[in-house]
Amino acid sequence: MSSAKTFSELKTARARAAVSICLNISLAVIKATAAIKANSSALLGDAIHSGTDVFASAAVFVGLWVAGRKHPSFPYGLYKAETIGTLITSIVVIIAGYEIGRQALLGPEKMPDVQLALPVTLFCLVVALLFGLFQHREGVRLNSPALKADARDYMADSLSTGVVLVGLVATGLGWPIDRWAAAAVSLFVFRAGGGLLLSAIKDLMDGAIDRETEREIIQMVEACPRVTRVKKCLSRTAGGRFIVDMDVVMHTPSHQVADQVADKLEVDIPKEFPRVVMARIRPHFGRGNQLKRLVPLTGPGGKLAGHVGAAPWFLLETIDKKAMKVVREYVENPFWQEERKKGFLVGRWLLTFKPDQLAVADGEKQEGTAIALLREAGVEIEKVGRENFKTDMSAFPMADRKTATLEDEEI
Repeated sequence: MSSAKTFSELKTARARAAVSICLNISLAVIKATAAIKANSSALLGDAIHSGTDVFASAAVFVGLWVAGRKHPSFPYGLYKAETIGTLITSIVVIIAGYEIGRQALLGPEKMPDVQLALPVTLFCLVVALLFGLFQHREGVRLNSPALKADARDYMADSLSTGVVLVGLVATGLGWPIDRWAAAAVSLFVFRAGGGLLLSAIKDLMDGAIDRETEREIIQMVEACPRVTRVKKCLSRTAGGRFIVDMDVVMHTPSHQVADQVADKLEVDIPKEFPRVVMARIRPHFGRGNQLKRLVPLTGPGGKLAGHVGAAPWFLLETIDKKAMKVVREYVENPFWQEERKKGFLVGRWLLTFKPDQLAVADGEKQEGTAIALLREAGVEIEKVGRENFKTDMSAFPMADRKTATLEDEEI
């Protein structure tokens, strides 16, 4: 993810948190006013819950604000400031649950004015539920754990308000259960706070990213032409975002090529996986026993083609230096007649063979998109004279097939 996009997401998340603070203040004031006038213990406990949400939302807002700051003492960023905001939220919610329960069990018995309290409770329930659903959707879209935590808090508030609503309806029917409704509210609030606390602790203890995402990142890296395998992959979460550290084995004798490939992977991984805010690739390089070489041809066993993207066929040579053998395979270019994005399509297709070298005709202009993609991936571009290139067709009996493999030859 680019820094501009990350900043934009943080800015949007801060705006959502600010709206949440204003809404919580309004709900707390409305509930408290109605609870005092209606003499309802359950609604007063719910007002206390909404009041503590104000402090929780403020902690979320501060966490989001700090997350966008940069400091040399924190080279991995301040993304965990959101996690700290979530931690504060959980503690405040747990305290609120305790206070609501204490008031319900130890406070005096009260008979609420149902006609006053019921419509206010219903209104607050609808508002909190709708905003909680909206906040959760925005938290998922912005990859913000703080907004997700705030949304869960609204859901807990909706649930507790629903219990209050049931208690008021029962009281209106002649069953005075306002005290027990308040006690039930405290249990729901306490449970929600405990869940947030566990989530924050896991993030603060550098929990690894989920295994499925980690496997997808490894597969992407190992698909790179110069990469043999991923030797080690270490990952950790940072406020709902990911940091990835990899040791990668590459088959190239050039440290410049290895560094070039590593630098490109460090840029491509966050582009492919937006939640990755930092990727570090440590290359281990050296020439292996095999070398793959692509040659653009006019046909199987034909002459060297003048342009890579428009070459109808390619010769793929796999040279085993240890066994002193070479395997030649002719593959037909499926994109050579494309009218649009031909170079891009051919370049991406050639990269699937994971070549080490690409031979091009000496003297021809070879700066197309296909060559640019291969060069960027670390493939060596080798110029070959037309008169010096020959292919042996004696062992190639099926020139009309999409692919054909020559018999092994000794080097």
